[in-house]
Amino acid sequence: MNSVDTMGSLRRTHYCGEVPLQPAEVVVCGFAAKVRNLGNLIFIDLRDRTGIVQLAFSDSTPREVFKKAAEVKNEFVLMAKGEIAPRESVNPELPTGSVEILVSELKILSRAETPPFELAGSDRVNDELKLKYRYLELRTPRLTKNLITRHEIARVAREYFYENGFIEVETPMMMKSTPEGARDYLVPSRLHKGRFYALPQSPQIYKQLLMVSGIDRYIQLARCFRDEDLRADRQPEFTQIDMEMSFVDVEDILCIGEGLMKRLFKSIKGLDIPTPIKRLTYKDAMERYGSDKPDTRFGMEIKDISGWARGVDFGVFSSALESNGSVRAIVLENAAQTYTRKEIDKLVEHAKGIGAKGLAYIRWLEDAPACSFGKFLAPGQLEELLGLLEAKKGDVVLICADRDRVVLPVLGAIRLIAARGLGIIPRDSYEHSYELVWIVEFPFFEYNDDTGRWDAMHHPFTMPLDECLEYLDTDPGRVRAKCYDLVLNGVELLSGSMRITDSGLQSRMFASLGLTKEEIEAKFGFLVDAYRYGAPPHGGFGLGLDRLAMLFSGAESLRDVTAFPKVQNASELMSGCPSYVDRKQLDELHIQIADSEE
Repeated sequence: MNSVDTMGSLRRTHYCGEVPLQPAEVVVCGFAAKVRNLGNLIFIDLRDRTGIVQLAFSDSTPREVFKKAAEVKNEFVLMAKGEIAPRESVNPELPTGSVEILVSELKILSRAETPPFELAGSDRVNDELKLKYRYLELRTPRLTKNLITRHEIARVAREYFYENGFIEVETPMMMKSTPEGARDYLVPSRLHKGRFYALPQSPQIYKQLLMVSGIDRYIQLARCFRDEDLRADRQPEFTQIDMEMSFVDVEDILCIGEGLMKRLFKSIKGLDIPTPIKRLTYKDAMERYGSDKPDTRFGMEIKDISGWARGVDFGVFSSALESNGSVRAIVLENAAQTYTRKEIDKLVEHAKGIGAKGLAYIRWLEDAPACSFGKFLAPGQLEELLGLLEAKKGDVVLICADRDRVVLPVLGAIRLIAARGLGIIPRDSYEHSYELVWIVEFPFFEYNDDTGRWDAMHHPFTMPLDECLEYLDTDPGRVRAKCYDLVLNGVELLSGSMRITDSGLQSRMFASLGLTKEEIEAKFGFLVDAYRYGAPPHGGFGLGLDRLAMLFSGAESLRDVTAFPKVQNASELMSGCPSYVDRKQLDELHIQIADSEE
């Protein structure tokens, strides 16, 4: 087996992507990204986290160094010393493409077998193979850059909060299970037979207790865990930029949030975002975009045509209106060529798959619009509708009729699908590539058809708007909350609220949610007790660091900004977790496995 070198007295003086562009003696380290052996000339592209620099070996190179360079293969770990010199063949795509290093000393610190896939072409390799060898995929410039972007977000956020008087406090990683929302990940206790810790879904209760403790400005980059089905923007473990403030109201918290986003965009993307960030109430967001996390970079807003539909003798419309529903439409501008009858049928099937009974449509390609419900219209009614919607020749109109909780999200989903199909979601310039919007005044309650009762839309400590308190006991559906989300390009980045600190009001909220005294004590007793000793008004938010890194990096999935991600079934292909453990460990934890697989 070929031996390897030690570093000896050599020490790195520069990173590969940061070597000077004028004559100087440097020492660089990294992986051999590419080797070109031309016989009497050898060129090696040396790669580290900052980029690539070319190492050059020729007739003037010491013979023992040239001979060693001839041994190098892709992904060997090297250390090289030499002089910076101009390159004869300049590579304009590299920051260091105008220079090379004339190597005088070369060390092979580690030899590498042929990788299971070519790193330069990893975008063509299946995900399972890349994730099994994740440590190799992380060497690619794209993923390296993504992790650095994630690091920069964390660094800038910490600096911003420190400058604004926040104190970083770590909260426990093992806590009491208070199952609300997603399922908990549970940790069995060895010392307390039959009892379990839970991994935190968020530090929510602990950060409220810190406000009771007098830590009036708290910040933490908190690890959170949720046992829920995965998707592109979700992992079972993730990081929140978590904050809480005392003696504030909603405006103070939104101001801090906007300052953070302004700093992050400037520091990471070099962009000045306009503030204040525009706001939409939850009601407006749903009625205009069919989503509480709307992508507002393009139009295609939902229009309520119920007034027009009341005069139409069409059973689909009339039955929806008779059941207190609505009839609404979106206009796909200049879409008639793209959305043929076949393509419209696909949208209809998608709408049915997410709860709609179907979609009516108008496709205006020829002089006379083709209308799927035209036979039910009286003379002039189609023209009246087209005028109402400001539709023109070349457009497609899609209409949904049902209860609002069906119509709005269905048209919201179809709106996004159609926008992608038409290629109208902006990507190139900042003015349209990034658009932030606050969603405020969420409903406090949402009705659960399965249980027949009202549930808290967020968590039971959220403060209702002052003007809604009178409806708590009589009309829960009218109660709006002092909570807020920050949305970027249709992705929820941040969520938070003001918290209830009045024990009487908190008791009313628990009662409205149908919680018994025993349930309250079992789930939240320690927080309720803490409030008896004085709790300042407070509120906060949690911002998804991973999601922001994904958007800043232009990545398609959280996997691309997570060092060692899980796949859809929450397993990690590289290490093979989750894994079986031996019987001794299970016995110590007082656990028996039923129907276990060998």
